[in-house]
Amino acid sequence: MRSNRIGIYVLAILAMLFWGSSFIWYKIIYLYYKPFSVVILRLLISGSFLIIVSILFNKREKIQRIDLKYFFLLAFFEPFAYFLCESLGMQYVSATMGAIIISFIPLLTPVFSLIFLKEKITYFGIFGIIISFMGILLVVVKNNDSTSSFKGIILMFLAVLSAIFYGILLKKISAKYSSITIIKTLNIIALIYFLPLFFILEWNHFITVIPNFQAIMTLLKLSLFASGLAFIFITIVVRNIGLNNTNIFANLIPVFTAFIAYLVLKEEFSLRKIIGIIIVISGLFLSQIPFFMKKFQEHK
Repeated sequence: MRSNRIGIYVLAILAMLFWGSSFIWYKIIYLYYKPFSVVILRLLISGSFLIIVSILFNKREKIQRIDLKYFFLLAFFEPFAYFLCESLGMQYVSATMGAIIISFIPLLTPVFSLIFLKEKITYFGIFGIIISFMGILLVVVKNNDSTSSFKGIILMFLAVLSAIFYGILLKKISAKYSSITIIKTLNIIALIYFLPLFFILEWNHFITVIPNFQAIMTLLKLSLFASGLAFIFITIVVRNIGLNNTNIFANLIPVFTAFIAYLVLKEEFSLRKIIGIIIVISGLFLSQIPFFMKKFQEHK
């Protein structure tokens, strides 16, 4: 049981690593393609990848008709609304500002999950969230972020709300279907939502782009890691530890973004950021104290 729990934590951390990296990848791919084009390519590549995986691992499940409404609503919130707001918003905010706004997900999720799922959060969970968020402020906030606009900030917060409602709905079907089936189906439905916008707004620009090696590799990383594996991993995590505990790990996203921005974009990595990272990780451990206490009592 303990090894299973550790495995779940590893999947959660990997998902946050991939999503944290995506803010850097956005800045690179926008040098070549516009937002809707990026989303369409992500969905096509990740969808194809998941279809192949489902065939190889014999994960071909039939969606029951009664659940179709949940899948279409789930796909509306994420990938559609989330990708729409995030992709547009990342044109107007910096990578670090985008990461910190996304980190509001665990702060707001407990309120919505309490209302809709009756999923309680412990005092340790509340304190863990607050402490982690304080660490995030040390990691990514600067005195003046002139690269971010009010429009971009609003779009990113709409992405946060989309992610929260996605998590609430995901809880309803994550125990019924495999992670691969859920994400593959959502990608297909999201393509239906996005295609009209793509053809109307960006097709003429799309056909003029000649991608180079950097563009292709960035698209593959966004598609396979951020749109494919990360969503599969997080579906497994939600199924095992609940929505509130899962979203606490979102505090790691800006930490990973800061690391990768330092390595790739040569951004400063100061003592303040190191202290902030330690605080974020401390908050994560604090939020999980009830679980460790429960296991300790069981083994006494």
